[in-house]
Amino acid sequence: MERLDPRVRYVWGAGAVLTAALVAAAAGGVTWVVRAPGVAPPVAAAAFVAALVVGVAYAVLRYRAFRFELREDTLYIERGVLTEVRTTVPFVRVQHVDSQRGPVERALGLASIVVYTAGSRGADVKIPGLDAARAAELQERLRSLAIESEPTDAV
Repeated sequence: MERLDPRVRYVWGAGAVLTAALVAAAAGGVTWVVRAPGVAPPVAAAAFVAALVVGVAYAVLRYRAFRFELREDTLYIERGVLTEVRTTVPFVRVQHVDSQRGPVERALGLASIVVYTAGSRGADVKIPGLDAARAAELQERLRSLAIESEPTDAV
């Protein structure tokens, strides 16, 4: 099974830093509001460190848990830290495939693929943290496999 590009840990780490900063600001703000201004900086610092440690650990575990594979007639994905999720997407159900690149991903040369499927509401699957060239290749491969799996397309 294929793993994500290791650089995705930096993307998720950046998210952890941002989240830790927001948690620290909230903790410091609450401490300030309850009229303990002298305690606010240490509380904010402790909240930042705790949130950062949890966020970075989660990013590492998320990276280790995420794997995917193109099988004969399906896309198979395993992911999840607290809850393990195994997803099988038959190529015949693929509607379209998008590529996404946020600013941090662009800076690191990464991209994400989103596979939209027929069926229920919210039926889409995302493969984050791919090298940009691999993402383009995978997007094209999934597109062609979806077309091949439905030779009598009604469109």
